[in-house]
Amino acid sequence: MSKETVVRSILVIFKELRWGNFSLISLYISVLSGVVVGLQYDPATPLYSVSTLDMLVPYGAYFRSLHFYSSQIFFLFCLCHLIATFEKTADYSSKQWIMLTATLPVVILILFTGYVLRGDATGFSAGMIAEAILLDIPFIGKNINDLFFSITDNGMKRIYINHIIGFGVLWGWLAWSHVRKYRVAFSHHVTLTISILIFSILIAAPFEADHLGVFHINGPWFFLGLQELLRYLPSILAGVIYPASLIVAIALLQKKNRFFTPLLTYIIFWLFTYGILTILALNR
Repeated sequence: MSKETVVRSILVIFKELRWGNFSLISLYISVLSGVVVGLQYDPATPLYSVSTLDMLVPYGAYFRSLHFYSSQIFFLFCLCHLIATFEKTADYSSKQWIMLTATLPVVILILFTGYVLRGDATGFSAGMIAEAILLDIPFIGKNINDLFFSITDNGMKRIYINHIIGFGVLWGWLAWSHVRKYRVAFSHHVTLTISILIFSILIAAPFEADHLGVFHINGPWFFLGLQELLRYLPSILAGVIYPASLIVAIALLQKKNRFFTPLLTYIIFWLFTYGILTILALNR
């Protein structure tokens, strides 16, 4: 069997997998476990709340792990679903495609605010970096920060509201016309459900207390490349224009667009460079 045949077979199998269903199952688990975690969380004392949840609340550490990993898996399945079904979106209007692709940065914001809400070394540092980037945006930076983060002035309260309500509602509005096509039940995905439940038992969700003498702290895995790029470029370039260029390129990536090939080339180049930056950040 030739390499081309093997690659073609893998692509066929990849496209036939029900990534959309998998992502929704992961989302259901994330939301249900998030309700349990949210009931125990106090944004006024984030570090204490998470520590108490892990050590004192019955099964608290498990539900936090379940919420964390199901959320990460949901995002990864969403990416797989987008890639696998890309050809089927050729008939989407520009508005439909932009709304659908806009769900990806919203999911990243949900994941990111989840990291920040932990209030540990990683979460607090990531939140401060994000706030500094937003405040560097001319004219509208402070307004955006007040809307999304405002950690310095309001602690975790603004982030908490956006995490559990604001970004979730926004994602639902953007994705509804697409998601409503799916009918998914846990009984149809027993293996995936059990796998997520067991994985969350075996691997605890990350929680990093402050370490004396440690001055470099790695942010969330999807934030590492940006964190590394901030070492070399001004924050407005590394933290705003660079990531925004990918979002815009994906939003315009339709086969009917005459710039489809240059856009696809740029996206591949962007992901390649971001991967290199992430590897550099991991090795610091």
